[in-house]
Amino acid sequence: MDMSEAARAVETWANAHLFSWPALLQLGFLALAFLVALAVRHLLVPRLGKFMAHGAGRLRLRDPLAEPLARLPVLIPALVAALFVWLVYGLRAPLGFEGELLRIAASLLTAWVAIHFLTSFLRQRGWASFLATLVWIVTALVILGWLAPLYAMLDSIAFMAGKFRISLLGVLNSLALFGAFLLIANFMLKLADARMARLEGVPPAARVLIFKVLRIAVIGAAIIVALTTIGVDLTAIAVFSGAVGVGIGFGLQKVVSNLLSGILLLLDRSLKPGDVIEVGDAYGWIEKMGGRYITVATRDGKEYLIPNEDIITQQVVNWSYTDRAIRLRVGVGISYRSNVRTAMELMAKAAAAQPRVLEDELHKPVVRLMGFGDSSVDLELRIWVTDPEKGTVNIASDIRLAIWDAFHDNGIEFPFPQRDLHISSAPGLEGLADRFAGKGHNEG
Repeated sequence: MDMSEAARAVETWANAHLFSWPALLQLGFLALAFLVALAVRHLLVPRLGKFMAHGAGRLRLRDPLAEPLARLPVLIPALVAALFVWLVYGLRAPLGFEGELLRIAASLLTAWVAIHFLTSFLRQRGWASFLATLVWIVTALVILGWLAPLYAMLDSIAFMAGKFRISLLGVLNSLALFGAFLLIANFMLKLADARMARLEGVPPAARVLIFKVLRIAVIGAAIIVALTTIGVDLTAIAVFSGAVGVGIGFGLQKVVSNLLSGILLLLDRSLKPGDVIEVGDAYGWIEKMGGRYITVATRDGKEYLIPNEDIITQQVVNWSYTDRAIRLRVGVGISYRSNVRTAMELMAKAAAAQPRVLEDELHKPVVRLMGFGDSSVDLELRIWVTDPEKGTVNIASDIRLAIWDAFHDNGIEFPFPQRDLHISSAPGLEGLADRFAGKGHNEG
């Protein structure tokens, strides 16, 4: 059916159902139904809205009935109008008219109420509104009997692309299939993501990456299905995309390498957000793991963006890989005149007084005698902490201050460099020594 035939069919229908006295009477009843709906909207809906707000307040926000009940006051006027029109349509025989307009109007109103009520269960308002409008338009075309002529008209608008015929109907069908495929796939992906969120051992970064990869795969599959529905030959596209892919692969070699390295890091779980690592000059905790780089935050306020490829190829020190407990060493020197055993006990007590230092049997603070230096006895305090992200220099500084106070309170001396000078001979030294010796004898 072409455009002229469709126009003639619409004109015939209008002459039969609109431009007559029974049609005008039905239009009057429809106007009365509109006024009834308007009165219900102004008189009943505000009170019903307050009642629903008071009663539905006990419903949880995630309750599946919360949103449909909140939308109910909006649908009440259209529902009342539909019931009024159906009532008049039931009295069409005593009134002496066929009532085709009333049947169509009542069907359209009923479909509008039912579709908007059902789509209100969807949490995405945008998708719900779009889907309700689309389904109602298709339903209206079916009620009016215009769907088949519209299909024929859209199919007649076509052009040839080589051996393939591409019509407007095929394009619209492909777009509708593409949208439906994406909507269903997005719903399924969110269910899978929610399921993975409840699984233990799956880090958030892995969930995000898996979700993005699956989403890209779903979009690609939807595009292929849509193109196949139109009738496009995918062989030429595959050859062209292969050639383009080779060129892009050479140009984006580093980007692809970082992406693959990020996937490997997530799969082997050698690193995860919160781990304290050391890569080159960067020391801090992993704040975020992305597809191209990881973010390492430091206590200085810096954030290092380290490419995933560098993490794979370079040596990385993970301070919290299997156990978050790490050992720190604090070196202290005392003088040779001090009591070494007392100093070691004071150092252990000073470390144990710090709240961040572990004190269990395996990780309690210990002090070791490391050696005898030129000016000091060298001791080393070894402690364990489980929160390296809070800093290691600050805990060492606090312990040194505590040791300083404890040593001064207990007479333990800190050494300072000492040197003994022995002079065997020097020109004029003997005369100078005799003169000082004689001066001392005379004074005596």
